[in-house]
Amino acid sequence: MADYETILTEKKGDVLVVTLNRPERLNAASLQMAEDLSVALYDLQGSRAVLITGAGRAFCSGADLQARGSGSAVSGGDASHRALMNYYNPALSQIMRLPVPVVTAVNGPAAGVGCSIGLAGDFVLAGKSAYFLQAFVNIGLVPDGGSTWLLTKAIGKARATQMMMLGERIGAEQAEGWGLIYKAVDDAALQDEALALATRLAAGPTVALATMRRNIMTALDGTFDEVLRAEAEGQRIAGGTADAREGGLSFLQKRKPEFKGA
Repeated sequence: MADYETILTEKKGDVLVVTLNRPERLNAASLQMAEDLSVALYDLQGSRAVLITGAGRAFCSGADLQARGSGSAVSGGDASHRALMNYYNPALSQIMRLPVPVVTAVNGPAAGVGCSIGLAGDFVLAGKSAYFLQAFVNIGLVPDGGSTWLLTKAIGKARATQMMMLGERIGAEQAEGWGLIYKAVDDAALQDEALALATRLAAGPTVALATMRRNIMTALDGTFDEVLRAEAEGQRIAGGTADAREGGLSFLQKRKPEFKGA
């Protein structure tokens, strides 16, 4: 695996594990981290699922306001705009466009853009001591990194407004109750459960799962007819794969399918 300045990458079976690795800064997202994340997720090296987590006692405490060029309340709106457009937004878009399932294991604070990274997973698991925070209002800024879209789509206008305009912490168990995340788990079990889930997804029919990701995105903004068309096209693509043939054969033979990801 390649070496990066701010993240660690490791293949565990068919799962690419990406660890945000600035624990001394609570994994605050510098421009370099955003770039490292984009590069690492560009070439999955045959991985069939991705797991994103954080080193140490935090997932990601938000954009690093002390790092040169990251953009902050004192650096001016143009600097923040450049940082978002050139670094943070591409990293979030890269996660959302991946052709494989994404699991995030939120192991502590997930604030600001770190909240966005955490919520960008298809399955978000969080340790019970973890929390999600939109603190922008406290420094006179607005949510970014796609959090306005992610929060409103996941929990609705009222709760998204509460998080953004009041700037209050939402603990993992409350987040699960709201439907913001997949599951809150004991801190000690977080990494094992997240890897087990990512491994399960990696053993699935990769093309079908990638198509599901795209269709879910279409459903969030599209019309019913647009979704019907996307499903039909997705069924055409998935139905032509070796995994679909294996799925049908295993059903007839009453055995567990062995998907190869193609």
